[in-house]
Amino acid sequence: MAADFDPRLSPSRQGFRMPAEWEPHRATWLSWPHKEASWPGNFAPIPAVFAQMALHLSRGEQVYINAGPEELRQSAEAELRRAGVDLSRVRFFPIPTDDAWVRDHGPIFLTRTAGNGETEYLILDWGYNAWGGKYPPFDQDDVVPRKIASALGLPCRELPMILEGGSIEVNGRGALLTTEACLLNPNRNPGMKRGEIETQLRAMLNVNAIWWLGEGIAGDDTDGHVDDLARFTAPDTIVTVVEEDPEDENYQPLQDNLRRLGILATQHELRIETLPMPPAVIYENQRLPASYANFYIANSVVLVPTFNCPADALALATLARLFPTRQVIGVGCREMVWGLGTCHCATQQQPF
Repeated sequence: MAADFDPRLSPSRQGFRMPAEWEPHRATWLSWPHKEASWPGNFAPIPAVFAQMALHLSRGEQVYINAGPEELRQSAEAELRRAGVDLSRVRFFPIPTDDAWVRDHGPIFLTRTAGNGETEYLILDWGYNAWGGKYPPFDQDDVVPRKIASALGLPCRELPMILEGGSIEVNGRGALLTTEACLLNPNRNPGMKRGEIETQLRAMLNVNAIWWLGEGIAGDDTDGHVDDLARFTAPDTIVTVVEEDPEDENYQPLQDNLRRLGILATQHELRIETLPMPPAVIYENQRLPASYANFYIANSVVLVPTFNCPADALALATLARLFPTRQVIGVGCREMVWGLGTCHCATQQQPF
């Protein structure tokens, strides 16, 4: 249901909030992959990975796909058929994109309960500059949220502040996790100080507690997105990745984040769980941002990136324990992570 939204007031003052990822979804959004330069020399297996994600997602919710040109839609449909996806569970939108990372260029959906008990929706369209201007062009990606809003008949609040969906994590109860490495990076919002950024997050997302982690993992071209580091699995539970090898370059930054989370746990009665890190994934002498924290929580499943290594089993078992009512499914991402993202980066939830 479209909301009667007053653009003069903040969403928070009008009772909107950003739901947690585990709250019920109407759909999951994908932007169908087509930019071969994002997976140089290794694009061929990528559409099949997206099709496998769509297969698992479609069993519990609708899958909405941005596939702008008609030939891309036809190619995506053929790939989905090969994977066995029930196409009645899929809806294509003729919205063109520059790249496939809808977590970052897609909309943030806010909800509120109307007086008649129905849910009302508002879309936030934050500014998008391809992670600090790294990968032009990005003009099509920048307008995806407002095009989705138009297609769905929903109000849209356009914001000048640069913010990617993978840089924030909420528990649906007023707390938000983010990182200094990303949100305070001058390539995002150079004119904004920490306090100003926090003010915007509170006003737009209806959060009151903003918790900052430090650095991201090696190989992460997003400058430290939180969805490769630490995730809420319940309002009072955070799971975070930990590197056990003191010689690994991720060891110290992840220990620092674990220390920060330990302080938060004491202050706010949180439970902190840990996930392993996979062994370094290297492609053409480049370390890739492989992380089990990049899982995606859908209605009936949790999609977890796996990397064909022994740590996969521990990561899957840990998340199965944390999500006992959902099927935890490993998605082979050794090829996908060459594009510097995996399951969470490629998905965006639309709440019920």
